[in-house]
Amino acid sequence: MDFNNLLGFMAGTLTTGALLPQFVKSLQTRSTKDISSWMLVILCLGVLLWLIYGILIHSLPIIVFNALSFVLGLGMVILKISYR
Repeated sequence: MDFNNLLGFMAGTLTTGALLPQFVKSLQTRSTKDISSWMLVILCLGVLLWLIYGILIHSLPIIVFNALSFVLGLGMVILKISYR
């Protein structure tokens, strides 16, 4: 694995991993009242565009971590809707 891909995987691990504690906490507390709905929608749209970009340039780190981020973000949107 070359340095660029290694750097991409490290960055993706950190940025995608940053969403995980909030997702877990929301599941545990069954509360998302302090999370902005607009932030979640914008986040999902942004990572979806990054995912498409990664596919277009054939970048595995961008594809993998933005797909995971999209799933986590979408999960947060679903939690936000279901915990109203």
